[in-house]
Amino acid sequence: MKNKYILDHVGYTVTDPHTGASREILCDINLTIPAGKVLTITGPSGSGKSSLLSLLNMMQDATTGRILLDAEDIRRLDVLELRRRVGTVFQKPYLFKGTVEYNVLLGPRLRGVNPGFSPGQLLEKVGLSPSILQQEATSLSGGEQQRVTLARTLANSPEVLLLDEVTASLDSNSARFIEDLVRELCREHGLTVVWVTHDLEQVARMGDNSMMLVEGRLLDGGTAV
Repeated sequence: MKNKYILDHVGYTVTDPHTGASREILCDINLTIPAGKVLTITGPSGSGKSSLLSLLNMMQDATTGRILLDAEDIRRLDVLELRRRVGTVFQKPYLFKGTVEYNVLLGPRLRGVNPGFSPGQLLEKVGLSPSILQQEATSLSGGEQQRVTLARTLANSPEVLLLDEVTASLDSNSARFIEDLVRELCREHGLTVVWVTHDLEQVARMGDNSMMLVEGRLLDGGTAV
């Protein structure tokens, strides 16, 4: 099976700009992430889960080690192209002021390309009606905003989805819809998904592979199983 990511002795340390004190967030992470699968990451709050996601698309830079995407060191990639290939969706949906259509097509417009789908098709893919395209995006419910955020990410035709507690604030029906959608995207488009969650039942439902972080260390180390 092809590996989408390989993390080789990855560490991440932050330094307080005022005191100069350093704090180790992640330590010696060795991990392979198979292509086309869902990897769930769980662990106590403050264990470094979100920090690990931020390293995978260079929102933060690893302090030690290296991260390979399709066998290429991500530091050699153009960061904007990396973030097109690796889409990120957070727990709290962030939408810009403007219509739903404006938000959905933002990425392709910034890059000057046409998306592979019409905005209406993208909305239908995430279970929303194209009739809301001209609505103010920030007027939607939380669950609808999360789906629009997903549609905006999909408009960039990503290879990887990084999901950071994306269903934590949703009702159970909306959460299950997102889970079903992610499974469908993996099946139809071969997406690789890295999903941070505190919900152990969600881990059991969604994780083809799973890992646990505790105090910045990968429990038991090695390949996610």
